[in-house]
Amino acid sequence: MCSMKKTLVNVLTGFLGVGKTTALRHMIAHRPAHEKWAIIVNEFGEIGIDGAVLDNGELPVAEIAGGCLCCVAGPQMTVTVANLVRRERPDRLIIEASGLAHAAGLIDELRAEPLGNALEVGAVMTLVDPRQFANNDYFRQPLYRDQVMIADVLLATKADLCDADTLEAYRQKAAGLFPPKSLIAEIQEGAANPAWLDAAVQPKSRYRPAVKGDEQAGWQSQGWTLPPDTEFSGEALTAFFDALPDMVSGLVRAKGVFRVLDTWLWLNWTEGRWAANQVAWRRDNRFELIAGQIDVARVEAALQACVLPKQ
Repeated sequence: MCSMKKTLVNVLTGFLGVGKTTALRHMIAHRPAHEKWAIIVNEFGEIGIDGAVLDNGELPVAEIAGGCLCCVAGPQMTVTVANLVRRERPDRLIIEASGLAHAAGLIDELRAEPLGNALEVGAVMTLVDPRQFANNDYFRQPLYRDQVMIADVLLATKADLCDADTLEAYRQKAAGLFPPKSLIAEIQEGAANPAWLDAAVQPKSRYRPAVKGDEQAGWQSQGWTLPPDTEFSGEALTAFFDALPDMVSGLVRAKGVFRVLDTWLWLNWTEGRWAANQVAWRRDNRFELIAGQIDVARVEAALQACVLPKQ
């Protein structure tokens, strides 16, 4: 690996449900024509959803499911990155970290041997919800603070859902961060500019290694996959997602990719709202929850009830 030209690697991070995958989809769609990109997606649960959403057949996408709460799945990440870079020789590698991953630990791994021989670490892009960012309770969480402080580019998502006072609070607080950011911006509907990936990397005193912690103790994940010929009722899925907050105790996140008649949809629930978008994924149907407590049998029965009978 050391004899080849170094691949520029950008880390995309941010808390659960902030819109990382939507922003990454937008950047992929608007990437420079002359650049070859590759994507690695790390998720907390065992059933990767974001990789399915991003896999449009136009660029290589690799998944690392089952990332722990405080790291990025350790040796599996190193092997996945090394193999992808060796096989594809991309100009740019983008790693979408789990919403529960300490970005500082990931940066350490990318800079250390053997990956450091093949990679040049570029700007770290952190996405934040301004409503959370303005809330000091979030900054008291080491995980959230880690993601914000490691950023070179800080993007406020969902700006269209915030009032003027919240956005102004975001701007003032972001401007006062140290070390200062190369870029502070606000986006709507995930419209991140891919040129921001080339922002300057700000000097940082040190990268804190990932350490085990229990700040997210009590969350669990459960995932399901179904064959690609399984078809779902769109009306039933709508009712299913509407009912999830009452069905699942302490629901944090729900997302899935489903075959609905002649199309495939990405359904994404966060903060009491859910939305649907078409995707190119065709490999299988998949669904995953992150919550405080999951009645697996109840959820599985409700999910199966959305399946259309075989013709």
